Amino acid sequence: QVQLSESGGGLVQAGGSLRLSCAASGRTASTNVMGWFRQAPGKAREFVAAFAWSTGVTYADSVKGRFTVSRDNAKNTLDLQMNSLKPEDTAVYYCTADPSYPRLRSGRGSWGQGTQVTVFS
Repeated sequence: QVQLSESGGGLVQAGGSLRLSCAASGRTASTNVMGWFRQAPGKAREFVAAFAWSTGVTYADSVKGRFTVSRDNAKNTLDLQMNSLKPEDTAVYYCTADPSYPRLRSGRGSWGQGTQVTVFS
């Protein structure tokens, strides 16, 4: 099992930026694919972005051009740079990891505890 820990959430004005980080520990062999999901209050969890060493980066349409995901292999960390933030980006952001991209996208990976992002207008 891999342990994931998110940080960097906070309160930001619409149009601003925020950078989230995820640190992985434990069975890091299970982190071939890492990514971010988010869950707004009262709504379902949704995919945001993923980084796979084998296939590269994938973004949800709602964040393309605004968010950038990056990974540090040596440190087993994953970052999410969020620019041009909108109120609809408000959610708890969760880091996830799995050996398989399809498994990760279907929500079957390991999860962190989440970090709150609130965007106000």
